[in-house]
Amino acid sequence: MKSPAVNNELYRTLGHCWWDDEVGEFSTIRFFVNPVRFNYFSRVLGRHRIQEPGSPMVLDVGCGGGLLAEEFARAGFQVTGVDPAPESIETARSHAAKSGLHIAYETGLGERLRFEKASFDHVVCCDVLEHVDDVDRVIGEIARVLKPGGLFLYDTVNRTFMSKLAVIKVMQEWPSTAFAGPNSHVWERFIKPAELYRMLERHGLDQREMRGISSCRNLVANWIDFRRRAKGQITFKELGQRLALHESGDVDVSYMGYAVKSASALRK
Repeated sequence: MKSPAVNNELYRTLGHCWWDDEVGEFSTIRFFVNPVRFNYFSRVLGRHRIQEPGSPMVLDVGCGGGLLAEEFARAGFQVTGVDPAPESIETARSHAAKSGLHIAYETGLGERLRFEKASFDHVVCCDVLEHVDDVDRVIGEIARVLKPGGLFLYDTVNRTFMSKLAVIKVMQEWPSTAFAGPNSHVWERFIKPAELYRMLERHGLDQREMRGISSCRNLVANWIDFRRRAKGQITFKELGQRLALHESGDVDVSYMGYAVKSASALRK
């Protein structure tokens, strides 16, 4: 049976809401996940920046409204962001300008990046791979525009029972806890680490590390707070603080990691 399509139209219809504290699809990224993954990426990049002169160039594939791109820009990187939703790109441009950040944003697809080979020192792709129709092609394009020795930084969602419970049932389907619209995520589109590893290897990206993103609290406590949020008793920001997501060794729901482009990949 063919899996249902992911509703990627929400990045157009809600493209103006990326920095709105009460839009669930985006608040969860901003308050729950973004701090954890950027702290991890910063640590990883810190081990590689010693040999890099100047400000390394970073491409954010599927940048949305610029939540992660702005973090990289503030950290001193030259950032380019690409996203297929023009409404999200317009929001990203506007917010960067108001924040005094210089980020090059443009509309485009991960499957067809317009940049030359080996254009970027590093490429980041978060909350994206589980939304595209051809994951392998996106990774191939990322490998193409990445310089040899450059890092591919990513996060995505594992295809497990726990991810179906947390991401699909609790956040999307159960009325007492849900905040995301139908098919904002589709469980069948989630990617097992072994599947991602094979695609990385095929495109000359040497997988170095995978880390989980998980809550410090138990499932019952989290479920109660999701209900409180649905009743309006706490905000998304407060919910994110209570969930206390952190980097862990548990990749059962969300995971992040990095790979390094091999020198031989450039010759393909």
